[in-house]
Amino acid sequence: MQKFSRRFLPLVVVALSILAGASAAFGDAMLQKPEGFGDRPLTMIVPYGSGGGSDQLSRAMAAAMTEAAGLEFQVVNKPGGGGTAAIPDFMLARADGYTVLEHIDDAVSAYASGSIAENPAVDWIPLCMAQITFSQVYIRSNEDRFSNWEEFVAWLGGNSGTATMANVGKVGSMELTVMEQLESALGIEISQISFDKPAERYAALVGGHVDLLFEQPGDVRNLTDAGEIKPILTFLRERPDVFADVPTHIEAGADFEPLTRFRGFYVKKGVPEEIVSFLSAACKAGFNTDSFQEFNRKKYMHLIDSFRDTEGSIALINDAIDTYSAMN
Repeated sequence: MQKFSRRFLPLVVVALSILAGASAAFGDAMLQKPEGFGDRPLTMIVPYGSGGGSDQLSRAMAAAMTEAAGLEFQVVNKPGGGGTAAIPDFMLARADGYTVLEHIDDAVSAYASGSIAENPAVDWIPLCMAQITFSQVYIRSNEDRFSNWEEFVAWLGGNSGTATMANVGKVGSMELTVMEQLESALGIEISQISFDKPAERYAALVGGHVDLLFEQPGDVRNLTDAGEIKPILTFLRERPDVFADVPTHIEAGADFEPLTRFRGFYVKKGVPEEIVSFLSAACKAGFNTDSFQEFNRKKYMHLIDSFRDTEGSIALINDAIDTYSAMN
């Protein structure tokens, strides 16, 4: 190996410093606010209630974008209609970049079913997808009728049609679609009980008002860590290490490709390109902050590649539209 002469070391150090400075300058330029933009707080609309996965993500991302890009956000929860009630307010807002909508794959299924007119990949501009995750079936940890999925199925065989599950309940949603696929594959029936607010779904299971809960692991980690509920089925083709003792739907005998939950941030079509580019860069920079990465790890969102830029988000949305349309 060729060795550098000591007299060249200072030059190498200077060169590396120049490269590092150029890289930092490029990053700063990407996050340079467009002239006149960002002089007041942005509104981030969350179409679900406080405490749920969307609310937690939105507040974490707002804090991360503040840290990375110097933006300020006012987070506003507008639940209702399975996530659709907030859309009119978003569409009535000015296309100036000051209103950001957090939404999930339910917006895609709602468009595919005709429940909303807005195509999330056309009428909205996705800034980024910040979480992509899988779902699980949960029971109370102190459930004495069954303790795992195999025992639940055996119990269900003697109680046909009596099992209930707390779910979002929006027709055509990811949650109901996955459960319909599972029930069809296994020849079982589980009554889906609709709860629009996450806290109501969780309370229904913990309080013994339903038998099961359909949810994503990060959204209920506080309940699993507290020992109040536990997963008995994972909708993935292989068991992740953190849930090594929980069978997958494949192992349960249901061989299908389950839809995933994805959450992202949007502005309206018509927002000036330079503002979209800045907000997209701010979204990526926020995602890459140590604080947001720690948040995503705590929510198990690191188990799947959880980031998509604008182009990747559009591809993800269009693929999901195709899937939902084929099922309707």
